This record gives sequence, C-alpha cells and structure tokens, in this order.
Amino acid sequence: MKQQRAKNLDDPSIKAIVEILDGWSEKLTWDLLIEAINFRTHNKYTRQALHKHERIRNAFDLRKAELANGDATIRNVRSPELQKALERIARVEAENRRLESENNQLLEQFVRWSYNAYTRGLDAEFLNQPLPPVNRG
Repeated sequence: MKQQRAKNLDDPSIKAIVEILDGWSEKLTWDLLIEAINFRTHNKYTRQALHKHERIRNAFDLRKAELANGDATIRNVRSPELQKALERIARVEAENRRLESENNQLLEQFVRWSYNAYTRGLDAEFLNQPLPPVNRG
C-alpha cells in the first residue's frame, strides 16, 4: 500500500513545529524531530521539506546550539509540581529566544528593503500609500 503524502506546511503547521522545538530537551536531530512531528501531528515530513522553511530551520539551529551549550538543561527535583514549573519556564524562555531571533531577522530584512527602496528613488510617502481596495465583484 502506498503511503499517503503529508499535507503541505502552512503557517499553523510551522507554528506547531517550532513549538515542538521550543520544548525540546534531549538530543536533537532531524530524524528525531521528524518522529516527534509524526507522533504529534500524524504527518511525516522529510528533512528537506522542513529545512526549506526558514522559521523551522532557524528554530532548529537555535535549539541545537542551546542544547550543545547546555543552556536547555532542566534540573530534576523531587516535587512534580516544581518540575512541571521548571519545564514550563524553560519552554517559555526558549520560545522567547526564538522570537527574539525571528524579530532580529525581520528587522534586518526591513533595513535591506529600506536601502533597496532608497537606491531606487522610492520615498517614504510612496511606500506608505494604502493598498488598493479589493475588488470582490
């Protein structure tokens, strides 16, 4: 029987995948990530499909670097409530670092676009024009 193709990666799918990466605490490889995505979403993607999306690639690289530096380790404590709280804090901190990285990349892109617009003689007034109305007729 032929295996069915996974659905295309859209924004909600990409968001779910980077959230999986935010909570990752063990060894990280593309194969392990693919297994975790398959387990949670029941969609099996290839490494190439995941690597093609910049948000996933950057989140993967950032998380892998954090794990290599030992920044993502969670201490084991006796209290299960405290352990859960520490895991949640680690996940939120990882998400915060990822969002800061994405924000910096968007700022760099904006500077690049601003420079390119300036070199083509486009001023701020032209760039700030409203979008034309949508013709739904």
